[in-house]
Amino acid sequence: MSRQHWANKNERGSLFWMRLTLQLTRLLGRRLMAPVLYGVVLYFFMTGRSARASIREYYANLAAFSGQPAQPVTSGQLFRHFMAFADSILDKFDVLHGKLGLADLDVDDPHGVRGQSHSRSGRGQILVGAHLGNLEVCRALAEAGKKVRMNVLVHTAHAEKINRLLNESGASNLNLIQVAQLDAATMLKLSEGIERGEWLAIAGDRVPLDDRRRSRASFLGQPAWFAQGPWLLAGLLECPVNLFFCLKLDGRYRICLEPFAERIRWQRSTREQVLQDSVQRYAHRLEQRCLQAPQQWFNFHPFWNTDEHQDP
Repeated sequence: MSRQHWANKNERGSLFWMRLTLQLTRLLGRRLMAPVLYGVVLYFFMTGRSARASIREYYANLAAFSGQPAQPVTSGQLFRHFMAFADSILDKFDVLHGKLGLADLDVDDPHGVRGQSHSRSGRGQILVGAHLGNLEVCRALAEAGKKVRMNVLVHTAHAEKINRLLNESGASNLNLIQVAQLDAATMLKLSEGIERGEWLAIAGDRVPLDDRRRSRASFLGQPAWFAQGPWLLAGLLECPVNLFFCLKLDGRYRICLEPFAERIRWQRSTREQVLQDSVQRYAHRLEQRCLQAPQQWFNFHPFWNTDEHQDP
């Protein structure tokens, strides 16, 4: 069965509707806005055949990986997953409205990852996240303490417009950068930002467009392609790279920070192996976080290898 790459699909939404929903949430409040959003998500659930199939595959792989008995994934289970996504959207709006800040979060950082570059006098770091939980809560980290600037690499042609929306909402220390813009000039700016102590956030769990910049790893017991980009950037920028996840546990968000590597170094002869090892280590950590918050995997695109995604 042929599956279209996620990046080639049209986004099912627009900046206008994002701004309208944001304003309505501000005016009506979360309680009155929730039924409207639930109705929208119900529509996407009913019409999103590919998204339902992707989440069904995720649950099947997760069950097999965790050793649970094989059971059919029910429509009710899928619908609850979509509703969890709707709740995460409302939480994003709470962040943008300033109703959810660092004081409302638990920070799990036993190794002091946050303190590695907490001030602008030190060099920055790369934080690799995932489409698990609610990455937008990272704004709370960006706004905390001495207001560290957070540059977020995204794959959207609307990055500049969304930046304007974020600035309108007061997220002045959060800057979105389109992945396609990673030319020499952008790399220079990122390097300068790291030297100033800025943080660079990127999701590591989306398949890249460039087949030459991906590695296959075992994820939840099945082969899947992962981007090499985060680990390539870490090597090129010569800065620490760490992991971060923001999971909603017992009704409260917990930001989990994990050390990954002080530096990622390679020689020409070892680069592919170093990148492969980094990707697999990341996949193993993502597996454990999926077990911790199974209903918060919000990657609604085909993820695991299919017939057309074989080794080049």
